[in-house]
Amino acid sequence: MCFTSTPRGARLARRLVSHRLDQWGYAYDSAANETLTLIAAELAANAVRHGHVPGRDFHLRLTATSDTLRVEVTDTRTERVPPSSPQVPRGDAESGRGLLIVAGLATRWGTGPRLGAPGKTVWAELAAAMQKGDVRCAPAPMPRRIANDVESAHPELQSSASQPTRRLRQEGAT
Repeated sequence: MCFTSTPRGARLARRLVSHRLDQWGYAYDSAANETLTLIAAELAANAVRHGHVPGRDFHLRLTATSDTLRVEVTDTRTERVPPSSPQVPRGDAESGRGLLIVAGLATRWGTGPRLGAPGKTVWAELAAAMQKGDVRCAPAPMPRRIANDVESAHPELQSSASQPTRRLRQEGAT
């Protein structure tokens, strides 16, 4: 699916992922839906913020197999490839936590060249350990500081106030 490289496009991508997962049997309040939706939101926000080329859109692809859920976000900036192991930003930094969130929540993630055109694809997978409809299953907790700063890391996502972040706060993740 193609989205404009704007905050609105990132928000629509996030909502599409959540809706599609619900259609596939991963209820809105399931750990798999909440986790993959947050991952997709981070990847889409990064595509808008770091991968934007005027007049070019970003693409999102969501796939499911019997043992894996996968989201891919493709943009048109070839020269801005994310680091393979994201670094923790300074405590007062206003950004730089998105890939840490992805790395903390995903079973696997990585990057690759965009096929057939300039750009790159950033992808993340969740293993089947998060079963359909299981709201009790939760991903490994992310550090509290990262969880508390999700909204400030990507202001365009503030309206989402994501459920995984709220759940992590309530559970007292460290």
